[in-house]
Amino acid sequence: MGLKAVWDAHVVPRMIKCACASPNIMELRAGVVPRAQGRVFEIGCGGGLNQQFYDPARVTGFAGIDPSGKLLDYAREAAARKGWQADIREGVGEDIPFGDETFDTAVCTYTLCSVDDPAKVLSELRRILKPGGTLLFLEHGLSPDAAVATWQRRIEPVWKPLMGGCHLSRAVTAPVLAAGFQLEHPGHQYMPGMPKWAAWMEWGAAVKLR
Repeated sequence: MGLKAVWDAHVVPRMIKCACASPNIMELRAGVVPRAQGRVFEIGCGGGLNQQFYDPARVTGFAGIDPSGKLLDYAREAAARKGWQADIREGVGEDIPFGDETFDTAVCTYTLCSVDDPAKVLSELRRILKPGGTLLFLEHGLSPDAAVATWQRRIEPVWKPLMGGCHLSRAVTAPVLAAGFQLEHPGHQYMPGMPKWAAWMEWGAAVKLR
């Protein structure tokens, strides 16, 4: 196994779990994830960081995928601690292994930044949602400030291979709308305590148009 493979398999998952569990980020998760209800699908569920925020009284079933075996271990451990049945599989967002119109809610947090094809992933998320179903998203991405965006694009070629393919300069909300969703409860901010080139956050509830 080469150095890059070792880095991606063992170092990146630990870095991602640590970075995505900062107190400020967990506070944002706490404002988005509890809205999930019914049958819930979580893309990028590895790490299990969202599981503490799901309301068992509102969620009737839970499934998720992640491409990282190590992060899936964390997710399954979190599900066991929560004491609920969860269908957690290895997989990628461009080819979600569930049927059409299966879920009431899809949850996507800090995942669109690192997928290969965001438009395809959003199309897949729309496919698996029932008519009127909701995509809850929370992502970092392209800053609306030109100077910050310039730095994001400069830093990204170095950042991306170190952080498992994470892009700093991907738009967030616009692609969600383009995929056939109607936005509700949008929010955005720079995360305090982080450099601006990594700190722009967007979130919302996006309803699948019929």
